[in-house]
Amino acid sequence: MSTPLNELTISDAARKLRAGDVSSREITDACLKEIHSKNVTLNAFLDVYEEEARLAADRSDERRAEGDSFGSLDGIPIALKDNILYQEKRCTAGSKMLANYTATTHATVTRKLLEAGAVILGKTNMDEFAMGSSTEHSAFGPTKNPRDLERVPGGSSGGSAAAVAARMCPAALGSDTGGSIRQPASFCGAVGLKPTYGRVSRSGLMAMASSLDQIGPITTTVEDAETLLEVIQGYDSDDETTADVENFSSVKRESLSGVRIGLPKQAWGEGMDSGVRERVEQAIRVLEEAGAKVKEVDLPYADAALAAYYLIMPCEVSANMARFDGIRYGIRTGGLPLFETYAHARASGLGPEVRRRILLGTYALSRGYYEAYYLQAKKVQTLIRRAYQDAFEQVDLLVTPTAPTTAFKIGEKTSDPLTMYLEDIFTVGVNVAGVPAVSVPCGDFEGLPVGLQLVGKWFREAELLSAARIYEERRV
Repeated sequence: MSTPLNELTISDAARKLRAGDVSSREITDACLKEIHSKNVTLNAFLDVYEEEARLAADRSDERRAEGDSFGSLDGIPIALKDNILYQEKRCTAGSKMLANYTATTHATVTRKLLEAGAVILGKTNMDEFAMGSSTEHSAFGPTKNPRDLERVPGGSSGGSAAAVAARMCPAALGSDTGGSIRQPASFCGAVGLKPTYGRVSRSGLMAMASSLDQIGPITTTVEDAETLLEVIQGYDSDDETTADVENFSSVKRESLSGVRIGLPKQAWGEGMDSGVRERVEQAIRVLEEAGAKVKEVDLPYADAALAAYYLIMPCEVSANMARFDGIRYGIRTGGLPLFETYAHARASGLGPEVRRRILLGTYALSRGYYEAYYLQAKKVQTLIRRAYQDAFEQVDLLVTPTAPTTAFKIGEKTSDPLTMYLEDIFTVGVNVAGVPAVSVPCGDFEGLPVGLQLVGKWFREAELLSAARIYEERRV
């Protein structure tokens, strides 16, 4: 029995396109049909570009008929998180503040996808301005988990993860500031990659916390994540935080012989669901059977990573959100004095979670508190980076659960921000340190997906993803 076209992986779709077994138009139509069928329930997509997608698919088919092709993504449908700019299309960042904003240019990653021949299907739902861990904080309603409609898909890239998991598209891009690609991938049973900070351009990504944000893929397989990373990576003069380093190229391994994997002892304490612990321990045994040498390692300051993150992030949020004042950007109301213009724009245009983080960040940056809070958090960040560096002198990769729990119920944690923030306990250290990490599915617990997180060295995504592929191939 053949695989439905909307369920093809990128690699399978590319092979069928090259062989002439299927057309890009057929794959695109299958994805659009699935979106029409499921999106009313899931609310994964905010905007769908039907006409443009079909035209792009037809152009891809024409190139192929003429014996030409742009490569591995030519004719492949992809979705974008709605904080990534697509020229002349709405980009809301999940906020009322930008409900009518139209992008004037492409994000660098969008341009690279289009140059590679990808078919952009539309924009996916997200927590407002990427501030959240559940995609409940969207001005356009929550996204639901395809595996259980009463549960969240994770966040803030929950729309992208749900769209991929529901087979509405083969892949999607998200952004990851503290786990916003990996955690929803874990909750939905997808693969989510956060590249090294500086590997992928942030130009055209609506900034949340500029020193932590990174764009990355959500896919159904590790191979597909590699394919997308090869396209969107690279130095960009429009983003001076991108690194001028050797480009990532996937490496195929037969085993993990000689690979040293560390289990940070700080990641195996209380607060983890028993089912998550059991599935991750099973995954570690698979890695050992593949030849890896596994040992416990010390990762000092791991417990401080969450605290440092939740100081650095809101401080940068406060600075980045200052532009949304009702004058330069956002909802405009004429005839009001200056302060009232600011107050009205932010009160009516921003949700409670965004306002909370702006207030926290503004307070921490204020006179008399900057040294006590933000400056201390930045010092701790330096210690955390050194701790990862020391750990990577002993091992090649680190392994933890992606999240301490499986997907929780919608509304279960919205009234308790601290409990929600603790969902990021295993993911934020990666962003604070700037290292790459990937979440791969490692089984289900009580019918809900569990994610295994592999963490690699700076700009060593090839080693990281080759290990993830071996696990993916060998898991039961």
